[in-house]
Formats: sequence, C-alpha cells, structure tokens
Amino acid sequence: MSAEAPRRLELPIEGMTCATCAMRIEKRLNKLPGVEASVNYATERASVVFDESTISPASLVEAVEQVGYHASLPRGEGAASPAPSVESDPGLADLRRRLVISALLAAPVVALSMIRPLQFDNWQWLALQLATPVAVWGAWPFHRAAIANARHGATTMDTLISLGVLAAFGWSMVALFLLDAGQPGMRMQFHWVQARGTSASEIYLEVSSALTVFLLAGRYFERRAKRRAGAALEALLELGAKEVSILEGEVERRVPVSELRVDTRFVVRPGERIATDGIVEEGHSAIDASLLTGESVPVEVSPGDSVAGATVNAGGRLVVRAIRVGADTALAKIARLVSEAQSGKAPVQRLADRISSVFVPIVIALSMATLLGWLAAGAGATVAFSAAVAVLIIACPCALGLATPTALLVGTGRGAQLGLLIRGPEVLESTRRVDTILLDKTGTVTSGVMSVHRVVAADGEDRDEVLRLAGALEDASEHPIARAIAAAARTAGALQPVQDFQSRAGLGVDGTVGGRPVVVGRPAFVSSVVGGVSAELGRACSEAEAEGRTTVVVAWDGAARGLIEISDTIKPTSAEAVVGLRALGIRPVLLTGDNEATARNVAASVGIDEVFAGVLPSGKADVVRRLQGEGRVVAMVGDGVNDAPALALADLGLAIGTGTDAAIEASDLTLVSGDLRAAVDAIRLARRTLGTIKANLFWAFAYNVAAIPLAILGLLNPLIAGGAMALSSAFVVSNSLRLRRFASSRDLTSATVHGG
Repeated sequence: MSAEAPRRLELPIEGMTCATCAMRIEKRLNKLPGVEASVNYATERASVVFDESTISPASLVEAVEQVGYHASLPRGEGAASPAPSVESDPGLADLRRRLVISALLAAPVVALSMIRPLQFDNWQWLALQLATPVAVWGAWPFHRAAIANARHGATTMDTLISLGVLAAFGWSMVALFLLDAGQPGMRMQFHWVQARGTSASEIYLEVSSALTVFLLAGRYFERRAKRRAGAALEALLELGAKEVSILEGEVERRVPVSELRVDTRFVVRPGERIATDGIVEEGHSAIDASLLTGESVPVEVSPGDSVAGATVNAGGRLVVRAIRVGADTALAKIARLVSEAQSGKAPVQRLADRISSVFVPIVIALSMATLLGWLAAGAGATVAFSAAVAVLIIACPCALGLATPTALLVGTGRGAQLGLLIRGPEVLESTRRVDTILLDKTGTVTSGVMSVHRVVAADGEDRDEVLRLAGALEDASEHPIARAIAAAARTAGALQPVQDFQSRAGLGVDGTVGGRPVVVGRPAFVSSVVGGVSAELGRACSEAEAEGRTTVVVAWDGAARGLIEISDTIKPTSAEAVVGLRALGIRPVLLTGDNEATARNVAASVGIDEVFAGVLPSGKADVVRRLQGEGRVVAMVGDGVNDAPALALADLGLAIGTGTDAAIEASDLTLVSGDLRAAVDAIRLARRTLGTIKANLFWAFAYNVAAIPLAILGLLNPLIAGGAMALSSAFVVSNSLRLRRFASSRDLTSATVHGG
C-alpha cells in the first residue's frame, strides 16, 4: 500500500455535551480536503478517514479545537481508545460533586417555595442565597458550554438549559429587587399549571434550582451509563498479558509484552494468559478462549496448533513461537473492529442528528413566540414567562441524540464479549430483513478438518504408490482436501518434489512427480483429462459419495490409477444452529463444491432441505445473485478465501473467525469462534440492538411531540418540564443498558447440558 493510501484515525473528543456538538465537529472535519469523518457523541470519538499526503493528523486536532472542543491523537497506531472508566473519569467526579452540593442547597428552596406554611417573613431572601450558587456554580457546565458555542455562532442543548436556568433566576431577581416579591410578607402558592391572574411578582428560584439539579442528575447518570456501556471494549483491551517469559536458548527471561517480536519463543505456564498470537512448539494443554470467542469449552492444543493472545492456558506448560504481535494480533483486530463499529452511525442516527442540529434554534423561536403569544392574549407576565421557560426546557433533544449511539455502544460491546463482531451500524437493518442463509459446508457446517478414509487402487496398481504420488502433488496446494492427502502420504515417508504444478480452481491439480505427469482431482475433471475412468473406480466413487464421502481420482501416464476417499466430520452443534436459524424465520441452504450425494447426506444430517451442490468457488457469488433475483434477502456464512466474493455480495455476510482474513474483511459480522450457533447469536443480538434503537427513537420523538404543545399551552410547570426531560434521557440510556444482559444460546445450551 502506498503512503498516499487513506488512513483511518480514531480521535478522542472532549467537551461534547449533546448530539448537536457531535454534528458541529463532524461538519467542520468534513470540510477539510479529502476527509470523511463520523463523530459519535456516545463514544466521544471521531472516526476519520483522510489522505495523509494532503492533511496531517495535527490539522484534524486543530480543526476540532477551532469549533470549541478538544481532541487528542490516539496513543498508538491501530490502538483503540475507549472513553475513561467510571472510576477514572474526572468529568464524572466533577458532575457528582456539583450534583450533591446543588441538591443539598436546592432542597430547602423547593420546600419553601412549594409549601406555603413554611414561608416565614423574608423567606425569599434566604431562598435567593441558597439558589444563587446552584444557578451560577452548579449550572456552570451548561453556561460554559453555551458561552463557548455562542462564540462560534452556534446553539446546542446547553444553550436551552442555560437560557432556561438564567431566565428563571433572572426573573426572580427582577421580581425581588424591582417588583413586590421582596416585601417581608410575600407569600407564594405553587401551581402545577399556571393560571391566569397569577401575581406578576412571583419568583422562580425553585425552578432554577430544581432544574439545575434535575439536569445535573441527568447528565451525571447519562455520562456514568456511557462509561458502563463502553466497559466491554475496555475489558477487551485489558485482556492481554502484561509480561511474558521469553526463551533465550534454554534460559527464561521475564520482560514486558511490548518487547515481544515475531518468531520470539516464550513460555506459558498453567493459569497464565498467552502473551500474543503464536504456534505451539512444545507441550500439550487445554486453552480457555471464552473471554475472546465466547466458547465455554476449553480447546486442546499440541505442537503445530495456533493459539491466540489473551487466551488462558488451563493445562500444562507450553512453549509458543510468536507469529503476530502488537496491532496485528487477533485481540487488537477485534478491539479495532468493535471500536470502528461503535464509532459508526446508522442512517436513522444521521437523521436524528440532523434534526437535533436545527432543533435548538426552532425551540428558541417557539419559546419567544410562546412568550409573546401569552402576553398578547392578556394572560400576564408570569403565565407567559412560565410557558416560555417550560418550552425551552422540555424540548431539549437529549434523548434523541442518545437513542442510537448508546444502544449501538452496548450492543457491540456485548457482542465482543461473546465473540460476535458487528462491523457497523448499517449491518443491523440487514439482519432484520434476512430470510435465507447460505451455509458453506466445509469449515462452517463441518469441521473442515479432512482426513483420508480409504485409498482404492485400480487393478494392477499399488495403493501406496497412488497415495505417494497424489500426496507429493497435493503438497503444493493449500486446499483442505490437498492437505489431508499430503499429510497421509507424509506418514509413509518423504514426499518427492513437484515440477510444473498447476491448480485448476475447484477441479483439481496437475504437475510432474518423479518424471511422471500426474493429475489429481474430481472424477469428472480427471476423466476429461485422461479419457475416462474404469468401471471399477466408477463404482467405488459412487459408493463413497452415497455414504457422504468426497472422492478424488489419481491418474498418471494418461490413465486413472486409483482414487482417494476423504471424509469430513459434521460439527456437533450444526444441527442445533439450523434449528435456531429456522426459529428466527430464516431458511438455511447448504452450499458446497461437493457432489450432490455427499451434499444431500450432510444436509439431511443437520436438517437442511435446500442444497446447492457442485458449486465451483467462482460460482458461489452467482448462487447469491440467483437467490437475490428470486426476491430473497440473503445472508452468507463462510470461512475461506473463495467465500469472500459471496460474503461481500450477500445482503449480510458472516465470516467464521477461524477462517481467512479475506473472508473476515469481506463480511459484515465476524464469528470469532468456529461454532455455527454463533451465527444465531449474532443475528439475535443485531436484531435486539436494532429493536432497542427503534424503541429509544420512538420514545424520544414521542416525548418531544407530546410535550412541546403542552408546554406552549401553559400546561407544564417548568419544574415538571425539567424533571421530564431528565427522565427521558435516563429512560433511553437505561433501555440501552438492558442489552448487557443478552444471553448467548451457546451458554444456555451448555448450562442445560451440564445442569443435567
């Protein structure tokens, strides 16, 4: 990749208080040449794609600061940058302090204002002394943000809050010092709904005080919930080991993980986390990968097996050779995918953000119109003022800005804990519409670990010779069947070198072994090359395929000399996964390059009725197109390089994480484990997240649509408006947090099995 290739950067942003802030930053960044930015209020990050040849990362930071916010470059290339935790967030501690002190000061002000018997002579002056620090110091975060936005000619939710608090407090000051509210015998009656003829000298100190407390409480619990929502990603990043015992000869030396390099050998003792992705060179053990893949059953490993960083060695001592370090590890890739997904925006969220950006000026105009309208109707200054302030407060679009990002934050974080990686918010809508799912057979429905079942030699030929020549030729191929044949041949001795090797995608291979031209592949392909296969070998092929085994024919010197039967085991959880997919209203279809008999045998074993057999790698995408042409919304599950085009073309692509990087890159959802039941969990979680987003948006829109007219009509006291606004945000965030309790069907099944 050239230096001019687009680069992706995650910028932590400080100072955002609502979705309108995020919209302003996003708009400013997108004005820069060659920049595509998405700013997420919930994660407090800007996801920026830019051309480093035309703009520098420092220029991005400068652009953010030009609109009144603070940005910082991430700690390292490829590093995810989750928001601070609940314990480490200084902004949260400041909000808590302001909330507690303001609540203690506001309580007597509200009591004195609402309970007439408590109103002694000159009580209003005590209320003023108690309310002043609340309206000024307690509400300072809102005032400060409003001032900063005003300097840049912008308005946000904080503008509405600040105006509401200052209007209530300012009116009270006018009434106390210039009207009759400062008289010693002044008494005030609290009204849930302002009535015409109310004294124009009434004060609103309880409104400014209680409003500040309500909104501080809403802001505090919202920020705390956002930190909790992001805890899954933070926990994921903390999974990795901090130190590792590297081997230098036979001597162990304890060093920080950052000193690990590719090909470094290191020791993992029982109970320790594996420091990075590697290959086991010595030892046998069981690896607990549950925190990374969601799989509860440990996996046995031995020399030659791959292990992932952050998994736990549950058994014996292992010596591992590092193959990936730092940002290239599976853990880093998972964290990066989750972080990018959380920073993205669904189309519905972009609509909500656009509404929020124009909402504040409209609300200010509505508030002014309400004030003038009531005054023109002769209702009196108190009623007019009360209605205008209620409009300012009740219309704050907090819930609207939080509806989508909080649900996405929690949903993707929970998915990461279960080994389900949702690539972005646009994926959620696809999961709702899917009605057909294509399941690639090898490595998805079956284990993909092939083994030689039987070698059949033609009359006059030697079985060992058939296997030896086929194994030598197949050793140059990466196909699972080729690896199985080569491994079986290698047990009998060293393999001969191959010349003129050629691979015929989905058909077979040919080349020269020991001076002989050898062809290995599908019966039809080999038959077309050598001019036919004997009746004896034909019968053996038919019998093997009827029993669900795959056959390859071996030919040399222009004649078919034998065949090799290959068997693949069906994963024990595949049938259960098919039942789960049907329960979601999705029709499973088996897709394989194997012959019809083998495919039907496997499909029947797991409960699948519809089969596409004999499909070449290049034809998988054609099957997706064909089903889409029938009006179906198609999902595809696969794990190989040859699955990548079909995964990319499908309406929803799901990659088995044990597969290739190409498949994972082409997919919308990645299943870190190799368990097909994870596909069921992924679709369930995505649909649940989408449902939560829609419920949040409905509540946020319905709340504003219903409440603003009530406020304009003078049917809402500003005090009630403030409480309702804070509660709407609390509802949206708490509804999103329910996704943390999403349970994996794999865990439920495991609990049932082990529970007896």
